Amino acid sequence: MAEFTLPANSKIRANGVTHKAPASATKVKKFKVYRYDPDSGENPRYDTFEIDTDNCGPMVLDALIKMKNEQDSTLTFRRSCREGICGSCSMNMNGKNGLACTTAIEDCGKGDVRITPLPHMDVIKDLVPDFSHFYAQYQTIQPWLKTVTPPPAGKERLQSPEDREKLDGLYECILCACCSTSCPSYWWNSDKFLGPAILLQAYRWLADSRDEHTGERLDELEDPFRLYRCHTIMNCSNVCPKGLSPARAIGEIKKMMVERAV
Repeated sequence: MAEFTLPANSKIRANGVTHKAPASATKVKKFKVYRYDPDSGENPRYDTFEIDTDNCGPMVLDALIKMKNEQDSTLTFRRSCREGICGSCSMNMNGKNGLACTTAIEDCGKGDVRITPLPHMDVIKDLVPDFSHFYAQYQTIQPWLKTVTPPPAGKERLQSPEDREKLDGLYECILCACCSTSCPSYWWNSDKFLGPAILLQAYRWLADSRDEHTGERLDELEDPFRLYRCHTIMNCSNVCPKGLSPARAIGEIKKMMVERAV
């Protein structure tokens, strides 16, 4: 479980705003939501939103949309598909990273629900983290098919069913960053360590039988930090909303490194 941690120089204001549920509410759930507006010059705070769950959708994202639509229109968060496909609404709920659209309110326990941005990322506003560095790291692995031989005339580059099956558990990654931001090794060395999500994506191309730049890709990962800062803590696999195992993918890359050195 990845606990949300504020930067050392940040302070949470105690006097957050409480948004009350209507007097007619029948089943009230309290959400303590991280608020930060850099333009205001104020320290971050937690606002409390009281939500009538009998008059709300079942997911945490439903509650957030209700907060924004009915209680505070300035509340800022990302969301798009509502189906666990785009990864936009990744955040930390009660100390665990996940997607707000696939996390049920009833699975958050009986007490208050604390919602914060993904841990150890710069915050743009409220629940919106800055993904610039994360995407820049993704670009470094050149996430596209790289070949030397020309494609067959008028045909696709074919794979056997067995080779295609090797990509299962890899291509499904939605780059939500839940895994990387739950990894202590990434917290400590995110400037050099690529992190679980990017390394899983790197292995997706290493495992692709159609890609012809395996040696070059491994050369790019041969570094004391880019790959080898992984200490198999397993937070990444525990929080992945798609049920993938970045730790396994990292282990397979390390195995490939050893095999080519023999």
